[in-house]
Amino acid sequence: MGLMVLLFGSYGLYRVVKKRREIRNKFNYFRRNGGLLLQQSCSSEGAQSTKVFLVTELEKATDNFNKNRILGQGGQGTVYKGMLKDGRIVAIKMSRKVDENQLEQFINEVVILSEINHRNVVRLLGCCLETEVPLLVYEFIQNGTLYEHIHDASGDFHVTWKMRLQMAAESADAIAYLHSSSSAPIYHRDIKSANILLDAKFRAKVSDFGASRAIDIEQTHVTTCVIGTYGYLDPEYFQSNVFTEKSDVYSFGVVLVELITGKKPICPTNDGGWISLAVEFLFHMENSRLFDILDPRILDEGKKEEFAAVANLARQCLKMNGKERPTMKEIAIVLDKIRSSHVPYSTAPNSMVGKEVMMEMSDNKHGASSSTSSFYPGVGTSASSNVVQRAMAHTL
Repeated sequence: MGLMVLLFGSYGLYRVVKKRREIRNKFNYFRRNGGLLLQQSCSSEGAQSTKVFLVTELEKATDNFNKNRILGQGGQGTVYKGMLKDGRIVAIKMSRKVDENQLEQFINEVVILSEINHRNVVRLLGCCLETEVPLLVYEFIQNGTLYEHIHDASGDFHVTWKMRLQMAAESADAIAYLHSSSSAPIYHRDIKSANILLDAKFRAKVSDFGASRAIDIEQTHVTTCVIGTYGYLDPEYFQSNVFTEKSDVYSFGVVLVELITGKKPICPTNDGGWISLAVEFLFHMENSRLFDILDPRILDEGKKEEFAAVANLARQCLKMNGKERPTMKEIAIVLDKIRSSHVPYSTAPNSMVGKEVMMEMSDNKHGASSSTSSFYPGVGTSASSNVVQRAMAHTL
């Protein structure tokens, strides 16, 4: 009898000690994962409501992080699909590693997303800080990434030209908001098609703010170690370590080129090597060969003026000198004009390229022969290099 009492007493003591250890570990994880800082930041004026979830809630939502719930995996971690007790479908991001740099990115992403409220930015619902690896809980975006759809080799789903223009305009509007309309200017620092998600209606949602930086309104740049994705990196930033809003513009220019060409940011060459899509695109523009690089799947879906306008806009974004690139707000305005069929250069009465295009169209009506490059007499010349600036002068 005494032995039974001793055994039950020992087991009870073990359970108490274990429970206290779990509570202590959860508190230590919460503190280490920046919980106190996040509570302070997320409760500040202007911050959106960000819930701190219990780990038990997320375990239940994902069937204990069942591998069948995995949406995707990468170098930074794993994303699970889950259902909260209120029926909402969510995406739960679990970091792969635990180090100071990753924790800093995690805290940074939560703080920044708590300040953002835009229909084309993925919404952060909350986070979990009482686990060894911190977790982020986002709204679930049904249709994957822009990258997956543009570069889908199976051809199961075709992204039309109209859809591409919409996605470009929505993404530009979101990035313009980050740069100028949020409570503090935000540089995304990793704009790419894989970070643009598509919802049930294929509306664009900019995501992944782990590398982003909020800056003072008076600031014009941040000096930092080069981070980002090869193929999208601003060459000026790569050489100087100085990131400006125009570095995001360069990356967005690469996304525009992806949309009009259907090509990946790094392309294979005939000799087995690799070339930057930006370099290949600019080469074709300089040699008046735009149609040689356009995605053949969209050629019959849009106006030639639209293709040329977007191509010229992309070219402006890819200027080597960041100061010569347009702002995201200007880009958003031009894309909206193109979507509305008010193609900037073709309607501008004093535009050299607009006049030449109209003359070419007039010649075609009279049976004159026309090659792809001759339809764009200004593409690759000094006339076209200023077309977006002139277009903006007529639209701003």
